[in-house]
Amino acid sequence: MSSPVATPPSTVSPRTWRKVGVRIMPLVGLAYVASYIDRANVGYIAAPMSRDLGLGSGQIGLAAGLFFIGYVLFEVPSNMMLSRFGARKWIARIMITWGLVTAATAAVNSPATLFAARLLLGFAEAGLAAGILLYLTFWFPRRQRSWALSAFIVMIPLSSIIGSPLAAALLEWGQSLFGIAGWRALFLVEGILTVVVSVLIFVFLPNRPADARWLDDEEKAAIENVLAAEAAEQRARGALTGLRQALTSGRVWAMAVTWFAIAFGLYPLQFFLPTMIRSITQSVGDSADVSSVLLSAIPYVVAAVALLTWARLAARWTAVTATAVPMALGAAGLLLATFTSSGTLFVLAVCLSVAGIITAMPQFWRIPAIGLTEAAAASGIALINSVSNLSGFIGPYFTGTIASATGSFTYALLAIAIIMVAGLAVLLTAGRRMERLDGSLS
Repeated sequence: MSSPVATPPSTVSPRTWRKVGVRIMPLVGLAYVASYIDRANVGYIAAPMSRDLGLGSGQIGLAAGLFFIGYVLFEVPSNMMLSRFGARKWIARIMITWGLVTAATAAVNSPATLFAARLLLGFAEAGLAAGILLYLTFWFPRRQRSWALSAFIVMIPLSSIIGSPLAAALLEWGQSLFGIAGWRALFLVEGILTVVVSVLIFVFLPNRPADARWLDDEEKAAIENVLAAEAAEQRARGALTGLRQALTSGRVWAMAVTWFAIAFGLYPLQFFLPTMIRSITQSVGDSADVSSVLLSAIPYVVAAVALLTWARLAARWTAVTATAVPMALGAAGLLLATFTSSGTLFVLAVCLSVAGIITAMPQFWRIPAIGLTEAAAASGIALINSVSNLSGFIGPYFTGTIASATGSFTYALLAIAIIMVAGLAVLLTAGRRMERLDGSLS
């Protein structure tokens, strides 16, 4: 192996990076907000939809989880298609497809049709998250990637901050506005909004710096030169470059296990938090549906603040340490939530858990970028994300089934915390080995 080469100084001005951030991040952020609202909406409307369709907790968990079967199967092929056709066309295609499926879900009339709609939605939305993560590597080198990833991942709590009031409003007024049940109105409105965002993506999102009309020739060349120099440096240090290398690499699979554990901590909370709040406060009725949905937004407000604060501090730490600290806090929050019987303390514990888990997410994605480039980046990022999305199927179904069997969420939360701790152990071992590829440990 060649000896590591020195990292070249960036020749791109801060003004140019700000321009890129302002033009790129709002567009991909809108797409990600729409996707997270779309995948979590079953949790917002679980109570009224269950009453109308006759669903139990286990069936709600199954409906939430079926989304991820198609998502997992199509994640890697989708990222390869993005590399071939370009981000603008491919992301817009994904969004139009899933927007239409979501709008059609408003018409489901039985558990079977709901399950079918959720399965189709997963196939339709497959590749969006991994595609955007790959797309960001086309624009941002390592030194800028930490804040870019944090700006991207902050869309997860933002989606709940937006999605919770939207769901509450449609549960309250959807019948009078659209003449259909509030939970059906939520599917219809979210589907239409997703199609609108897809049009914005198709019109305004450039594939790469060379395609950006709002950059001058000097700025385009500077960004492309920095990215090319970094890719050459990664290859010299032993980064994986081929598709087969990434799919068979032990370190890539270890990172997939870690990301699985992080996501496993978040998905059950996304889908069941309003139901958990209703259960622990023993509230009933339509007003309880609305208030529990609104209360479920509080942890995500805390998470957004924590993520942006930690993003500034984390630049001083290695990527593994910057991921491990908030991940450990996320597991601790789940343990605290397990042992409390107070509604207020439960929400506070969930605030700690959600803030820790979401804050760990952008820091985690600094690690795979160290050891993957070219085709390996497309396939490796997709593989890591697709394996983690198995947690989106297993987590909600597992949580709902345990809740149905035991009458509470206590044992499910405890099991989720244990899985997160196991993922933390993998991170601290395999992550360190991958990090040694980076001489600066950034």
